[in-house]
Amino acid sequence: MAEDAETIEWRAPGVRLLLSAPPDGAVRVRGLAAGDVSPGVTHPLVELAVDGQGRVDRSAHAQHRFTAAGQRLRYRSHGADGARFSVTQADPASGLVVTSVVEATAPGVVRAWNEVRNDGPAPVTLDFVSSLVLTGFGTVGPELRLHHARNAWCAEARWHELSLEDAGIVAVGRLHRPADTSLGQFAVTTTGSWSTGDHLPMGALVRRDTGHAWLWQLEHNGPTHWAAGDHDDDVFLLCSGPTAAEHQWRRRLAPGAVLGSVPVVVVVSADGLEHAFGLLTEHRRRVRRPHDDNERLPVVFNDYMNCLKGDPTEATVAPLIEAAAAAGAEYYVMDAGWHAVPKPWWDEVGAWEESRDRFPGGLAATMDRIRAAGMIPGLWIEPEVVGVRSPAAAALPDEAFFQRDGRRLVEVSRYHLDLRHPAARAHLDTTVDRLVRDYGLGYLKLDYNIDVGAGTDHASDSLGDGLLGHQQALLAWLDDVLDRHPGLVIENCASGGMRSDAAMLSRLSIHSTSDQTDHRRYPAIAAAAPTVVTPEQGAVWAYPQPFLSAEENALTLVNPLLGRVHLSGRIDQLDDAQAASVAAAVAAYKEYRHRLPRARPRWPLGLPRWSDPWVALALDDEQGTLLAVWRREGPDSVTLPLPWLAGAGVTPVVRYPADLPTALDWSDATGTLDVTLPGPYAARLIELRR
Repeated sequence: MAEDAETIEWRAPGVRLLLSAPPDGAVRVRGLAAGDVSPGVTHPLVELAVDGQGRVDRSAHAQHRFTAAGQRLRYRSHGADGARFSVTQADPASGLVVTSVVEATAPGVVRAWNEVRNDGPAPVTLDFVSSLVLTGFGTVGPELRLHHARNAWCAEARWHELSLEDAGIVAVGRLHRPADTSLGQFAVTTTGSWSTGDHLPMGALVRRDTGHAWLWQLEHNGPTHWAAGDHDDDVFLLCSGPTAAEHQWRRRLAPGAVLGSVPVVVVVSADGLEHAFGLLTEHRRRVRRPHDDNERLPVVFNDYMNCLKGDPTEATVAPLIEAAAAAGAEYYVMDAGWHAVPKPWWDEVGAWEESRDRFPGGLAATMDRIRAAGMIPGLWIEPEVVGVRSPAAAALPDEAFFQRDGRRLVEVSRYHLDLRHPAARAHLDTTVDRLVRDYGLGYLKLDYNIDVGAGTDHASDSLGDGLLGHQQALLAWLDDVLDRHPGLVIENCASGGMRSDAAMLSRLSIHSTSDQTDHRRYPAIAAAAPTVVTPEQGAVWAYPQPFLSAEENALTLVNPLLGRVHLSGRIDQLDDAQAASVAAAVAAYKEYRHRLPRARPRWPLGLPRWSDPWVALALDDEQGTLLAVWRREGPDSVTLPLPWLAGAGVTPVVRYPADLPTALDWSDATGTLDVTLPGPYAARLIELRR
C-alpha cells in the first residue's frame, strides 16, 4: 500500500469497514470486522475480467485474483446514504465504471455487491465480476478455522470445520521472501440450476483465539463461487456469481448497460459462529417478503412422504383427510400424481389438468372435502418443466424452452421452460390462476426435480448468461404470483433442499428441507436447518407409521417441532394410542409456535455431524429455551451446555412426548442439563422457562 494512500472508513451498527485508495492503484480492502480491523496485507476491492484478458500476477494461478481490468481501476468517489455506502472506480482502458455497494441490513450484517456500467463507446465482454473481496481475518495459522457445508440430496446442511492446513491454505514463505503466496485456494463452486445441489453457497472463518467470526452467504438462486486462500501469509475471501471458467458465463455489456453482481451477505461477530448464525437469522427475517404464514405457522399435512408417494386417488385420499384433520392439521396438500393417469407420469407433466381416472368425482369435490374437514387445500406442481409427452410441449413455441444450438434441451425426458419468454410465463400464470380459482387453493408446493446444467444459449451471450436470465425471471414471476394472490402459501421445494438459497427463501414463506425418508437420519438435517433458513420457514417431515415403536414415532414427530411441521406417513392406519401421540405432538406445537418467529437458534452440542449419536437444537427467546434432543446411538445420557441459562433458575419440562420415560437433571450453577433417554432412536422436546 502506498504511503500516501487515503484511508476510507465506514461504520454501521456492529460493523467497521476499512479501505485504502492509493493515488496510483485500485482501491484496496483492509478488512470488515465487529471492532478493530486486523492489520495485514490488503487486496484489490474489485476483481474484473473482460474480453479474455487474464491476470497480471502469476500468484493468482487458477484464481479470479489480480485481474488485468481490476488492477486498472482507479478511485473516483465514495459516500454514504443512510445505511448504504458506495465506492466508485473506473477503468480508463475499457470504459467500465464499477460501483461497490455495501449496505447494513441488521446489526453486524452487511450485504455487498458490485454494479458495472459501460461508459465506453464499444461493447465490453465480461468474463468475471466479483461480488465481494475481503481480507482482515489475520495471518495464516492454526487459530483460524474454515467452515463450509455440503448439501447432497437427502443429506442436506452438513457443516464441516477445517484447519487452514486441511483446507490447503498454508504459509509458504521462502528463503529471501518470508511472505509469499502458494498459488492455491479452498473453493466452493455451485453449478447448474440446483443452486444447492452439492454445496450450500455459504461459509465461515472463525478465530479460535479471539472468538471473532465471519459468516457469509451468496444470495442467488443459481451458480455461485467463493474461495479462500493465502496471500503473503494473510487470508483472503473472494465471492461471485456465475463465471466464465466455472459456469460458462459471459455477458456482452453494451454502451450504457449496467450489470449487478450477485449479492453477498457477510455477518461479523466478536462472539463466535453460533452468535453469527443468530445475526444471520435476523437478517433473513428483515429482508424476507412479509407473509402471515410466517407468523401463524400452520401445520401442513402432505400425502407424499412415506405415504401415497405420488399416487393419490379419490379413494386413497379420503381416509387421510379424516386422519389429518383429527391430528390437528390446518392445510392438506395433495402431492404429485393428481394430474396424471396411473404411473409413470414423469414425462407427461406440464399441462396440470386433473386426472378423471384418479378422481372420478372431480378433483374439486375432494378439495371441498378437505375444506369441510376444516383444512385449507393445496396442490403440488413442478412449474418449470414440461414432459416430452405433455400436450404443453406441442402447444408452446421452441423459444419458450431452454435450447442448445437451436434445439430444445432435453433433461431426463423433460423440457425446461425459459421464463424470459412471454409464452412460458403466460403458460404458468394461466396455470396458477386457474388452479387457485377452480379449486380454491390456499397452498402451492412448487417442486423442481431436474438440474438443467449450464443453461441455454438462446437469446443470450452464453449458456450461463441464459441460465442467469431465467433465474432472475423466475424470481420476478414468483413476486408477481404473490402480488396477485397475497394469501397464497407457496412452498419452495427442489427434490427436497436442492434450492436452499437465500434468493428463493426471501420470497417464499415455507421451505422443504429434505426428501430424507428415514426418520433416524433426519435429526442431523432438522438440527442444522436453521443455518440455512429461519425456523419459521424450515419444513421438516414427520411420518409416523403403524409399524414403528412409540419411541421411534416420537422421534419422527420431534424432528419438525422446532421448525415447520410437515406431517405425513400412514396416519390413517395408526391405532388409537399412536394417533393420540400424533395429536399430542401437534397440540404441543400449537402452544408455543408463536415464539419461533422471534427465537434464535443455538447448538448445545455444536453443529451436528451426520453420524453423531446425540443431536441437539435449541431456540432461545425472552421467555426461555425450547430444546430438541435426539438420541440415535451411544450412551444413555448426554450433558448439554446451556450457558445462557446459567443462574436463571429455570426448570426443565418435557413438552413432548410427556408419557415416555425421561430423566432430566439441571444444574443452575453450571448451566448444564443432563438428559437420559431409555434407548437408541428416542427424542424429546424440552422447555426451560426463565
